[in-house]
Amino acid sequence: MALPILDDYTIIEKIGTGSYATVYKAVKKDNRSVVALKCVDSSTLSKSAIDNLITEINLLKVLKHEHIVEMKDFFGAKGSRIYIVMEYCDAGDLSTFIKRKHKLPEKVCHKFLQQLALALKYLRSNNVCHMDLKPQNLLLIRKPTLRLKVGDFGFAQYLSTDEHKFAIRGSPLYMAPEILLRREYDARVDLWSVGVIMYECLFGKAPYSSNTLEELAEKIKSCRPIEIPKGSHVSNECNDLLQSLLKHDPEERISFDNFFAHEFLDLEHAPTQENYEKAVALIQCGVKEDMEKNYQQAFQLYCNALRYFIPILMDESDQQKKRHLRLRINEYINRADKLKQLCVDKSTTNEDNHQLLKEHKQLLIRQQSTNSFPYAELRSLSKSTFDMASGLEMGEVGEQYFAEGNYSLALEKYKACLGILVRVLSKEPPGRRRELLHKQIQIWMKQAECTKGLLATKDMQETIKSAETSDQCRLS
Repeated sequence: MALPILDDYTIIEKIGTGSYATVYKAVKKDNRSVVALKCVDSSTLSKSAIDNLITEINLLKVLKHEHIVEMKDFFGAKGSRIYIVMEYCDAGDLSTFIKRKHKLPEKVCHKFLQQLALALKYLRSNNVCHMDLKPQNLLLIRKPTLRLKVGDFGFAQYLSTDEHKFAIRGSPLYMAPEILLRREYDARVDLWSVGVIMYECLFGKAPYSSNTLEELAEKIKSCRPIEIPKGSHVSNECNDLLQSLLKHDPEERISFDNFFAHEFLDLEHAPTQENYEKAVALIQCGVKEDMEKNYQQAFQLYCNALRYFIPILMDESDQQKKRHLRLRINEYINRADKLKQLCVDKSTTNEDNHQLLKEHKQLLIRQQSTNSFPYAELRSLSKSTFDMASGLEMGEVGEQYFAEGNYSLALEKYKACLGILVRVLSKEPPGRRRELLHKQIQIWMKQAECTKGLLATKDMQETIKSAETSDQCRLS
């Protein structure tokens, strides 16, 4: 079939075909920019399909985000044809990427899921539900670095968190059970789709892959448990998010707020302009505390800043900016190491005994937030409550691992103890013990954040070397 002829664009090739549209790669004649042209023959569309098209155009007029495909223009041509001019994504779609790689390493999956979550967070802030999230609608762009962008808003609609719908929309394999079973549904259907996408990224196929729609419907109706394929391994954080997304009952499914706050995604430290500004502010505070010889506070601020800076460094594509940022980060790491040693030296003057050094380090940890916290009193008061005593003991083990420089195990213990103690705190009646427990939880939360910063710096050199030769997600 001959390619369309347009006044302002030169059509290069057909790059995709959908249920009611054909997509072409094209070049704008006046400035030679490459675009994707979505061509729709409106004469063949039903009223609902036309409504969807109008909704898509109206949505794309206002949705502007780095992880959403940008609509540049739209126009009519030759009778009933409508063209939507879109940003051209030169690396294809996520479905093709997964098929080429068979399955993706967890780190790559994390990168894509983090970007998808940032886009979804923006959509929710605008009360938009995509309704058709799937790997084929997640497009990839190579430059400045490999990025994921959400596309195809043909089924999208405005849907606030408390609104409900009944109409069937989306693609069956990625469709939430409540839609497929023709039940009332809300915006949480997008979260199920994200879970299916995540599963496919990690294991190379969707959890309910089927040969027919009837087979798929039967698997969903039976609420067949979704299991990780034998021989596969993912981190606890990754598995927790996956299982939380793939809950058949939307009431049991993770909420949007908890999804955006999930540890696996770590949106708090995603490489965004906002987080770059946070990192700079933390460094400035760290420098101030450093100059005033408040070494413990400065050390913690440098570590927290590095948790923001390192993902930004890995995401930076401009080599000159990357070198400059790397030099700055190395300076902060070196200074943090010196500050840590200064703190230890200050606490252990004239002490050579290794055990005493370790005890001083543990004492230093507790003193990072306060110099007079009565931990012994809290320990004594906890004896009558098993969970509290157990949680405090785990925290002490975390402190010991931290003092020994074993940050991975330290973080594991901090997370375990905080999981117990936060739950205990929620049931604890007002009083002295609750006050002390709350204070200790705050101390260990700060220490856990500091430990994460140290872990990030520990792995940074290898990551930078890897990134200098090949981006982790580069197409081969």
